[in-house]
Amino acid sequence: MILLGVNVDHVATLRQARYRDEPNTHGGFVEPDPAKSAWLAEDAGADGITMHVREDRRHVQVEDVIRYQEKMRTRLNLEVSLAPQMVELALSLKPESVCLVPENRKEVTTEGGLDILSHIERSRDAVKAFIDAGIPTSMFIDPDEKQLEASAEIGSPWVELHTGSFARSWYDATRRATELATLRKGMEFGISLGLRVNAGHGINYDNVEGAKQLDQVYEFNIGHSIISRSITHGLQEAVQKMRAGLND
Repeated sequence: MILLGVNVDHVATLRQARYRDEPNTHGGFVEPDPAKSAWLAEDAGADGITMHVREDRRHVQVEDVIRYQEKMRTRLNLEVSLAPQMVELALSLKPESVCLVPENRKEVTTEGGLDILSHIERSRDAVKAFIDAGIPTSMFIDPDEKQLEASAEIGSPWVELHTGSFARSWYDATRRATELATLRKGMEFGISLGLRVNAGHGINYDNVEGAKQLDQVYEFNIGHSIISRSITHGLQEAVQKMRAGLND
């Protein structure tokens, strides 16, 4: 079975669109609440929850993470950048796992994988800090053999393959086949290196048909499409449909 991690960042994005500069004076968190959405996703069958705390706090806030953890029933996969202050923050929050991702201040959502080769020592130090704290670490990377080798070399037990190029190519049959083959090759190479392979980014209710062909991927982390569908179908149905799509 392929597991489903539900990313609730875009719930926080919607909240911040209105309440970014408004202090929390309501005796709770203003709507919509990413922590509450995370609990609902768990009720619907999510195998885990992903939250990305960015350096500029553009969507998920530290308070969201803490509040979620108070009633968490599955596990938290916390995404952070390699910045030293973010590594320290992640260590203090003690999530069940961490995924190290690139950050670009101009991007709306993460685009592209982390270039480990260009940040090899920082990556190594971060992975060691998390492993010493008993927190498994995943590197969010493109399905590139050199990046996979670097992930294994620095001691990261997991990787998460960036599926954005595949997702964008879905409606072009030739490109779709090429991108899926690239992901499959990356998946198989990562497994041969002893890595646990997760995947995510841009997976939706159409291209999940191709994504599930990557049947040795341990877990897909999916957010935007699930949160989008929840507007018209409800979060429970959206989570259950995606989880079934990965495994039917």
